[in-house]
Amino acid sequence: MEKLIITAALTGGIHGKEANAALPEQPDEIIRDALDCYNAGAALVHLHARDMEGKGVGDPVIFKTLNSGISSRCPVIIQNTTGGPGIPIEKRITSLDAGPESASLNMGSVVFFYRDREIPFYNLRSEIELFAREMLDRNIKPEMEVYNPSMFGEVQNLIDKGLLKKPFYINFVMGVGGMGGYPGTPENLVTMMNHLPQGSIFNVSGIGRCQLAMNTMAILTGGHARTGLEDNVFYHKGEPAAGNARLVERVARLARELGREVATPDEARVILGIKA
Repeated sequence: MEKLIITAALTGGIHGKEANAALPEQPDEIIRDALDCYNAGAALVHLHARDMEGKGVGDPVIFKTLNSGISSRCPVIIQNTTGGPGIPIEKRITSLDAGPESASLNMGSVVFFYRDREIPFYNLRSEIELFAREMLDRNIKPEMEVYNPSMFGEVQNLIDKGLLKKPFYINFVMGVGGMGGYPGTPENLVTMMNHLPQGSIFNVSGIGRCQLAMNTMAILTGGHARTGLEDNVFYHKGEPAAGNARLVERVARLARELGREVATPDEARVILGIKA
């Protein structure tokens, strides 16, 4: 198997410090966490921007602060989100203005459930194509986020329209507890793998309680693994994670125990087809 790319998803756009006090929100916290995760074994960091109150925003100034602050301290691959429930598309796309090497690209609509709230997250085909075209024009590697097997239809649409370059980088988002989510089980992971287009590389994100199982399955099946407080705020059941770096350390340790080497950022760039 090729070396394992570990992604650290540092902070999302929904839950905040009320879920785990260690979740970083302000730029200095996020930059520090990125460096700690790189030192723990992460080759890539996935970023959201937050305002002064900790609310997720699509602010190019904050993204530029994050990107420059991280890249000046370590060589980790920076991946900005183009997601964020409730953020207008014209704001979401401005994260690309910060010039990241990679960016997320959501491949369909879902509804998140969080603390008795329903949070819709819309991604229309026209919007998906717009994001993909912008990433192609700017030489930014898209990380296509697929929440269930039906979303592979949108991946194929982008391939058919020439909006993607090989290798196709696809992230399985497993275990979202809402409409459009797909339970994070080994059987469902294999189903997702069976839908991969030829020439794809896959990454696995496990949401909540299935994070560790999905990370381990990714290691064993030749995929790559995403961990971090955006996806899961606990280390064990009832035990909040002390920080993003501890979650990264666990994945790196598991990989080595299972006989799989961990990729450096430059090795990850080669695997993903990103020019240094």
